[in-house]
Amino acid sequence: MDIDANTHWAVDIYDNAMLIIALDDLLKGAGDRLSNRSEIADLRDSLIQNSRTRLWDPEAGKFRPHLYLDGSPFPADFNEEQIFYHGGTAVAALAGILTPEEVLSSYHKMQENVRDASADSIGLTVYPVYPDGFFGNPCMQAWSYQNGGDWTWFGARMVQALIRNGHIEEAWEALQPMIRRVLENGGFYEWYTVEGKPNGSGTFRGSAGVIYSAILELEAALN
Repeated sequence: MDIDANTHWAVDIYDNAMLIIALDDLLKGAGDRLSNRSEIADLRDSLIQNSRTRLWDPEAGKFRPHLYLDGSPFPADFNEEQIFYHGGTAVAALAGILTPEEVLSSYHKMQENVRDASADSIGLTVYPVYPDGFFGNPCMQAWSYQNGGDWTWFGARMVQALIRNGHIEEAWEALQPMIRRVLENGGFYEWYTVEGKPNGSGTFRGSAGVIYSAILELEAALN
């Protein structure tokens, strides 16, 4: 990670949700061996509460993309608040930040975005996308990579969140296009374009892992 004069420090839901999950795993894995167990549990709970207070927009029914500590890097006429972060929302749902009702409503918004973008699955990273030229990295042009690419890495996590919150039919529905394209393309690709073209490694273990985990959880919920 490079930090320099161009760095714009920000708070976002993905990083907070990942930290909450890590703290949960620590609490579950370490058991009574943690001498500061109560402090870690308090930190986790405060992160959940602050994530909801600062980042969740109840009127829009979505997370704010970023809270900038010293100004946005984007033009003043660009409304970043309109962007729905599918990946961050999926991880937040797994972290327990959202209620079951909010998980379901978030899924419905993801479906709407997929239809509007003519995408393949709810692994669509963000919608609408950031315009061309907003990022120095050429991989981050509109509809590319993490700027509108379709990642099973995120989509299947939302499937798991749906299962854990009791939305089994929706989870089954959401998982189908992810399994279909694995079979059609003969591999577990990193990401797909909105036209369905596979990109990146065809043996991306992250993609295979989350699909496998989603299938196991779905089987357990149905039995």
